[in-house]
Amino acid sequence: MNGEEEFFDAVTGFDSDNSSGEFSEANPRASGVVHVDTSKSNRLGKAGERPPQENGVRKHRTALPAPMFTRSDFSVWSILKKCIGLELSKITMPIAFNEPLSFLQRITEYMEHVYLIHKASCQAQPLERMQSVAAFAVSAVASQWERTGKPFNPLLGETYELVREDLGFRFISEQVSHHPPISAFYSEGLHRDFLFHGSIYPKLKFWGKSVEAEPRGTITLELLRHNEAYTWTNPTCCVHNVIIGKLWIEQYGTVEIVNHRTGDKCVLHFKPCGLFGKELHKVEGYIQDKNRKKLFMIYGKWTECLWGVDPGAYESFRKQERRGDSLRKDDVPEKADGDVVDAVPEAQDTVQVIPGSKLLWRVNTRPPNSAQMYNFTSFTVSLNELHTGMEKILAPTDCRLRPDIRGMENGNMGSIENKVVFQKPDMLFKSHAACEQQGIQGHRLLRIKEATRAHRAAQGAQPALCDHYKWSVTFSNCASVCCLP
Repeated sequence: MNGEEEFFDAVTGFDSDNSSGEFSEANPRASGVVHVDTSKSNRLGKAGERPPQENGVRKHRTALPAPMFTRSDFSVWSILKKCIGLELSKITMPIAFNEPLSFLQRITEYMEHVYLIHKASCQAQPLERMQSVAAFAVSAVASQWERTGKPFNPLLGETYELVREDLGFRFISEQVSHHPPISAFYSEGLHRDFLFHGSIYPKLKFWGKSVEAEPRGTITLELLRHNEAYTWTNPTCCVHNVIIGKLWIEQYGTVEIVNHRTGDKCVLHFKPCGLFGKELHKVEGYIQDKNRKKLFMIYGKWTECLWGVDPGAYESFRKQERRGDSLRKDDVPEKADGDVVDAVPEAQDTVQVIPGSKLLWRVNTRPPNSAQMYNFTSFTVSLNELHTGMEKILAPTDCRLRPDIRGMENGNMGSIENKVVFQKPDMLFKSHAACEQQGIQGHRLLRIKEATRAHRAAQGAQPALCDHYKWSVTFSNCASVCCLP
């Protein structure tokens, strides 16, 4: 492995001018232990009281226990200027720039629009199924809009498990590798209609004014009723103005979704911002058969909605649009050179709908107070819930039990200062080995499967289909990733 791909946790301890540096994710000077305070996050009244339910389905919280911390008192440049010549992955950032979620929970946000998978499973025609799968692939990145906070780095062996009966799926993820950092996930429909699994290796690049995150790794969706497997990779995410100016996000790159049974392929182009933000957030693409004949055109914005139309109608509309643009070329001013800040482009509020189009997907409306909750969606707000009694059934490695994330969510930044102690990787491996020797089939099964799959994908091999995960597991003798009392 070369130096560019080498990954290091945030342990160098560089302090900003306005921060003591003790809010770092992995501070080697930490010496104490923090109790997990679930009183605020539960939003419950009396101790042991069950969360309210409606029609037999648990109601999830709609707000975080405390508003987000202000980042105006912290300067990214005050940190970066001390790290000239170092790799970006070696820099310790103040926790104020984080959001109270682990990266494993961030992956779980893929499932916010899981209804699109259920829809694809029920559709009879391969073209219709590909349309729904393409919409799901685009919807998986929609929650990143305006999310400029960084999720907490998962620790080796850290896990996250979620069951949503109301949405018809269960999900588990684990940090399966430390160098390089690889996060694996596995999900299945409660009615055994799909399997969704993969592994992600985020590759970070620092370009001076922006940070680019390339999510390497193959994602696989299996529609069991049709014996079909679809694979794709996510687009590249770029955060602009990390040193000065207002932060803003764009997604760009080409995503190819392949149906390995029929040979159909969907090619989606996530457009870069372009001149004056004309292409900001836009997605355009098409579905073709194994003979490369275009069957369906797709367009929209990953922040808003996705539409589809017949290729003939699409090309006719675009010709008229280009004809109109050519008449306005002389009115476009030239871009100024030497701009210090990448100005935040103004995006149109709606997508111009081509006559005859059909709606494939529309983003969910965010909560009214989303801006005070790290720009979380309603689905995201519920991911770190910890109801009374959940500690007894969750794996000790579950990221809901991380005191640093819990403290930040509850607004107790001081509670995580110098107080979080994490298990060393070798200790975690020993605890997993002890569990397996005692017949407890923990998350090691998932680690081996997905780490092997990630290696196969890196070698260019076709990913193997995934077996069903064993969900009936006990964790009474397994160690936690953090030293909890």
